[in-house]
Amino acid sequence: MPDSAIDAPPDSNVIRYGVIGTGMMGVEHIQNILALDDAVVTAVADPHPQSIEWARETIRTGNGAGTDVATFDDHVALLDSDLCDAVVIASPNFTHHQILLDAIERPVHLLVEKPLCTELLHCREVVEAAELAAHDRVIWMGLEYRYMPPVRRLMTEIEAGTVGDVKMVAIREHRFPFLPKVDNWNRFSENTGGTLVEKCCHFFDLMIEATKSAPVRVMASGAQDVNHLDERYDGRTPDILDNAYVIVEFANGARGMLDLCMFAEASKNEREIAVTGPLGKLEALDTESVVRIGRRTDDIVSGINVITEERVTDTDIKHMGLHHGASYLEHADFAAAIRAGRPAAVTLRDGLWSAAIGFAAHRSIETGLPISMTDLVELDGLEFGSGVDVAS
Repeated sequence: MPDSAIDAPPDSNVIRYGVIGTGMMGVEHIQNILALDDAVVTAVADPHPQSIEWARETIRTGNGAGTDVATFDDHVALLDSDLCDAVVIASPNFTHHQILLDAIERPVHLLVEKPLCTELLHCREVVEAAELAAHDRVIWMGLEYRYMPPVRRLMTEIEAGTVGDVKMVAIREHRFPFLPKVDNWNRFSENTGGTLVEKCCHFFDLMIEATKSAPVRVMASGAQDVNHLDERYDGRTPDILDNAYVIVEFANGARGMLDLCMFAEASKNEREIAVTGPLGKLEALDTESVVRIGRRTDDIVSGINVITEERVTDTDIKHMGLHHGASYLEHADFAAAIRAGRPAAVTLRDGLWSAAIGFAAHRSIETGLPISMTDLVELDGLEFGSGVDVAS
């Protein structure tokens, strides 16, 4: 039974949200929901009492329903409470598989935090379950980096043909180490799916979006060289990578490259994205929220080219949060899809493919070999989706 109950809001336009997992990311989702119009958090679920209290305090100090929130220590109880129209899954990565299978069976809209699951077979299982589910529900993959204002502008320029056909996508993330999480679950790859899944599925998703093509081969080199080596949990040392290079080849001949370093917080921009084609180069610097557009000229000898730089903002953002307002924009789009009855803009299939590149990268590091995506047997017979042209 919940600690307290909440009656459904009388206004049918109000979306009632439940949040499963109320640690750092769960609280971030609550803050963004409370910043939306006609949205209220009616229920939360987490087995950890301190996490429940974080959620309660966030709702008490936000612009919530004006009453207490129903709390559960079990996700199934929340799903069966009839208190929620939409549910956000922000629990630890290794719990996503079972929670998603349970949630997909219930008549609620869903948004699940990245990564989709910690095993590729589990990703496939939930994708297939979702695609067999009722089509009157929105089932959304939380890949909020798509919504960062400079990234959205970069994608708009790609679609406008500013650089021509995309040939190369280079993404650099130089950042701080992984933060502590409840019970230190994120210190071990078995719980996270591995750094290149847990953290970097965002970047592989952006590569797919930029190239509009299917990944076909992955090569990677990485290690745990600096972070968490002096930590012990139940006698175990964390095993999460803190740096890597990953090269991804796509069916249309484009290439992507990730440069990840998680002991490089002494950087001006945490993330830098460069997209290059025959007509020029685009750059998105997300900490500064700057986009650069470079257009090649015929005079390559003089080095004179046309380069413009612009700071990008989005006045629709009502909560900046941990991701430069991207999570708020993602939630606004999710809510709009629910109200309009339109399908998710970011699907679980998108989540599967972004994670699959990460799984392939880890296998490449383990074997020292390039990995063909067809070598991942869990992908056998599964078409590359969401309407992306995969022709070579």
